[in-house]
Amino acid sequence: MKNTRVTRAALGRLPAYLKFLKSLPEDSGKYISATRIANGLGYGEVMVRKDLNAASGEGKPKIGYVTEDLIAVIEEHLGLQKKSLAVLVGAGKLGLALYDYSGFEDYGLEIAAAFDNNPERTGQLPSGKTVLPVSELCGFCKERNIKLGIITVPRSSAQDACDALIESGITAIWSFAPKTLTVPDGVLVQYENLALSLAHINKQTSLLSEQSDHTD
Repeated sequence: MKNTRVTRAALGRLPAYLKFLKSLPEDSGKYISATRIANGLGYGEVMVRKDLNAASGEGKPKIGYVTEDLIAVIEEHLGLQKKSLAVLVGAGKLGLALYDYSGFEDYGLEIAAAFDNNPERTGQLPSGKTVLPVSELCGFCKERNIKLGIITVPRSSAQDACDALIESGITAIWSFAPKTLTVPDGVLVQYENLALSLAHINKQTSLLSEQSDHTD
């Protein structure tokens, strides 16, 4: 696999490329061009070519990429050779939405279980999945060697949830709680601030609207 860094935006498009490549008929040929992929997905050709070059290197002039090899390298970037398991702490509305979201599978990730310390939230869900009590978190994670945890609890409970995950052997945390967590060295934390993201989108929308007003 080429070592060029694939941007976050490009990584987000790789599942679409992969799905398109796997949908091609068997008689579509050995090679695939960036142009054909761009046309099939409705993407800009320059963007597609840049994404694929970063992921696998440049295609052959007038030929393109070996379809089978391109599929393999995209799967490698997405970590699909081996599925990673994660656990989620906080079975509120946001937590359950993430728990039920099937799109994580496109990135080789599965939320194996959700946990909550509120007995009213534990038990089987209409989807067939189960929310377990936090008291079972440590044993669950260590039995399955799970290293990734997701926090979707309120700010006031975030550090407690973080501590429980670390005690369970978790070494990477994706936190939606609006709080800076205290973690030991060697534990990675990725914060997701939904309010900040919405504010950013709102600001960009306002700027575009102002530009449109000036051009009218």
